[in-house]
Amino acid sequence: MSGIDKIRTWLKKRRDLNRHPPAPHYWQIFAVVAANLVVLSFLVFDQAVGAARQRDIFTRSLGRMITEFGSSGWILLATAMLFFSGLASWRLARSRKLGFRALYMAQIGAYSFLSVALSGLLANLLKRIIGRARPGQFEDWGSFGFSAFSGAKFESFPSGHATTVGAIFMALILILPRYRLAFMLLALWMGFSRVMVGAHYPSDVIAGLSFGAWFTLLLANIFARYRLVFMPDAKGWPVPRLALLDGHR
Repeated sequence: MSGIDKIRTWLKKRRDLNRHPPAPHYWQIFAVVAANLVVLSFLVFDQAVGAARQRDIFTRSLGRMITEFGSSGWILLATAMLFFSGLASWRLARSRKLGFRALYMAQIGAYSFLSVALSGLLANLLKRIIGRARPGQFEDWGSFGFSAFSGAKFESFPSGHATTVGAIFMALILILPRYRLAFMLLALWMGFSRVMVGAHYPSDVIAGLSFGAWFTLLLANIFARYRLVFMPDAKGWPVPRLALLDGHR
């Protein structure tokens, strides 16, 4: 039996041994609300942002400083390192408890990496297909200008940076729910920094944040089926298997 077949068999056994209620439909409500916010932003805010795209120096400088934190490169590197260091620590662990915690950290690394990488790939594919003109093209194209597969100037919707931010902060909210308010506020600031620097319209950011968070929530439901990182609560909502800050399962 090959290594892939062994992993597939192991995952199937975990799923079959851990039957649980189906995931709640919160993700559907989330998607509907997000879609309405995007449409409202298109109609109410984007035109004004495009017409007044020349920001003051302070706003642009602040936006540039904040927006760097939403880059997917360092996040993917950090989550990949967490995965491999967790695996290494698991192999070297001298006790079952330490081994469990190390393996759990590796699972978190894999989950976070997949959330950011896969949602980012899908967002980048979508923005090329949709081909929305960026705010810098507002005078020629307006806020409703579209031209598919026309290069970086027509890759505004959804925001890739905001998708990454939505994905990583939703992962943090699910893993460390105690700090969800702080994570939500940070996500909003990092996402809307793309508007501050003139790279995106508000609807691009709302769509990116929502898509990244939505994708990450769906992935958490899949992981919960196999008791990887998460397990379902009584209502089927994914909750952490291990409380990282107090050490209890």
